Amino acid sequence: MNRLAHETSPYLLQHADNPVDWWPWSAEAFEEARKSNKPVLLSVGYSSCHWCHVMAHESFEDQETADYLNAHFVSVKVDREERPDVDAVYMEAVQAATGQGGWPMTVFLTPDAEPFYFGTYFPPAPRHGMPSFQQVLEGVRSAWSDKRDEVAEVAGKIVRDLAGREISYGDTQAPGEEELAKALLGLTREYDPQRGGFGGAPKFPPSMVLEFLLRHHARTGSEGALQMAQDTCERMARGGIYDQLGGGFARYSVDREWVVPHFEKMLYDNALLCRVYAHLWRATGSELARRVALETADFMVRELRTPEGGFASALDADSDDGGGKHVEGAYYVWTPEQLTEVLGSQDAELAAHYFGVTEEGTFEEGASVLQLPQHEGVFDAEHIESVKGRLLEARAQRPAPGRDDKVVAAWNGLAIAALAETGAYFDRPDLVDAAVGAADLLVRLHLDEQARLSRTSKDGHAGANAGVLEDYADVAEGFLALASVTGEGVWLEFAGFLLDHVLARFVDEESGALFDTASDAEQLIRRPQDPTDNAAPSGWTAAAGALLSYAAQTGAEPHRTAAEKALGVVKALGPRVPRFIGWGLAVAEALLDGPREIAVVGPALDDPGTKALHRTALLGTAPGAVVAVGATGSDELPLLADRPLVGGEPTAYVCRNFTCDAPTTDPDRLRAALNG
Repeated sequence: MNRLAHETSPYLLQHADNPVDWWPWSAEAFEEARKSNKPVLLSVGYSSCHWCHVMAHESFEDQETADYLNAHFVSVKVDREERPDVDAVYMEAVQAATGQGGWPMTVFLTPDAEPFYFGTYFPPAPRHGMPSFQQVLEGVRSAWSDKRDEVAEVAGKIVRDLAGREISYGDTQAPGEEELAKALLGLTREYDPQRGGFGGAPKFPPSMVLEFLLRHHARTGSEGALQMAQDTCERMARGGIYDQLGGGFARYSVDREWVVPHFEKMLYDNALLCRVYAHLWRATGSELARRVALETADFMVRELRTPEGGFASALDADSDDGGGKHVEGAYYVWTPEQLTEVLGSQDAELAAHYFGVTEEGTFEEGASVLQLPQHEGVFDAEHIESVKGRLLEARAQRPAPGRDDKVVAAWNGLAIAALAETGAYFDRPDLVDAAVGAADLLVRLHLDEQARLSRTSKDGHAGANAGVLEDYADVAEGFLALASVTGEGVWLEFAGFLLDHVLARFVDEESGALFDTASDAEQLIRRPQDPTDNAAPSGWTAAAGALLSYAAQTGAEPHRTAAEKALGVVKALGPRVPRFIGWGLAVAEALLDGPREIAVVGPALDDPGTKALHRTALLGTAPGAVVAVGATGSDELPLLADRPLVGGEPTAYVCRNFTCDAPTTDPDRLRAALNG
């Protein structure tokens, strides 16, 4: 066992019995490099990363490679999900130097943590124009020994170049109608009308762009925006990227048609997509959207919830194929013979037709990923459910993919928001309870007495790494959603504590720009700062959204001003790269709409009239609207102050931009006010 045996990260623990003498990221590792006059090998990955496993098996488990590494390098292993700041800084260097990035990320550093040589996956033998890992190690060692001055010069230049890449985005003005219209036009140009989604292969679920499209439609009535969102959601839900038996989405599709996924399932993808489909149902009443939202929520609770009440990070892409070999997708794919074995010949024929399973297969070795192709004719729904149930039961007997059990604060914040809203929309109090359970865990375990967040926990123990901007922002987002759904002011209060940290420790006071790490965090070679939305909302845009919602709930002017300033980056990037600032665009839609503030008061929370108005308020499509509900005279939430009942009846108040509509006791009138 090496030093990683004492870590809590499942990814680091996977490498604890490597013959490589790994160090975790620490000052001690770099001190050792200085003392021994060796360069540092920095290897960054995460537990459900397929090619990380491959490189580990080929190189880090190989005794000869390990001996060479141990003799000539100080080897540092980092879980990118625990240290997104370390990952971001060196990934920026890799992308600047090579034009591409990815994981595993392999970077060679000086003992002062300055990078001088980069790559991603390196094979054990030269292939496809790539050098072998051994050749790379020998080349780096030779340069370190014989050309130290050149290495120092290269490292110094890279650090200077990174320092010069400070984000300049023009002004601190939020985007207006013109910029959002240009963003929509840009998305229309990149839209794939045949298959849904944007761009070519590999194709990622564009969850944050879909939120923008739904909000834009709600605010402007744009049918084109709604059509792109609807068609993309339908194509994904019918494709192999969606688990047709167990619910939940894989990370991405390797093809343009959404057929063959990269099979890892991430918490953040499923939280974001659960919320998108719930919002699509809210806008259209689509039965498919309702089913997918609920199945995805149930998947998260069933397969990702930890014994402590939080949500695990991910399920692996790979699993045992039944013959002792770890294979990608083995848990999920089917051959016609396997269908017959489980269902008998008649039902197997039906299942093959219904799920698009063919003799040739859509995946490897004649296996097919289950899809839901469009069919002529009608299927017996009860019969199909019986077939799905039997297949799911049979699949459960297969060796399951590994689970990364660490609880990441940011991603749990996203899950809390999704489960709270989905539970409220579809009258599933168990989902709201699951959201509350995860929120309780974050408060109990991740928050210290100063309301500072730990990034991760595992098995009921908080990790040592400090929360980054996305943790503060996404957890605040989750707490704000819980406050709207439950009417409990404590969640608004906790969101306020977190957002006060954002204002004090993450915002540049002069420009309004945000940094990914706090002003008092560990100093890396550069303070990371990325406003673009990729797999999940950037900390920057997530903070803008949470600050805006909190300001709407409380009237806090500093929070609204900070949100407006932060959206300056969306004004700059929205018209140019709308696919990569989707959540920022969605927040800008909320700002243009107000956002609306809805207060519902009644004799009691469980009063039927109060519940009807509250539900109507939650189902309103006005972008980014916030909801407060409580008994008359309650001081639980600021929006409830001075809101009397009208004629003794439960009453709703709708305000925006310092102006309020006449209060109403009629759910239909409230609905009209929120969906116009």
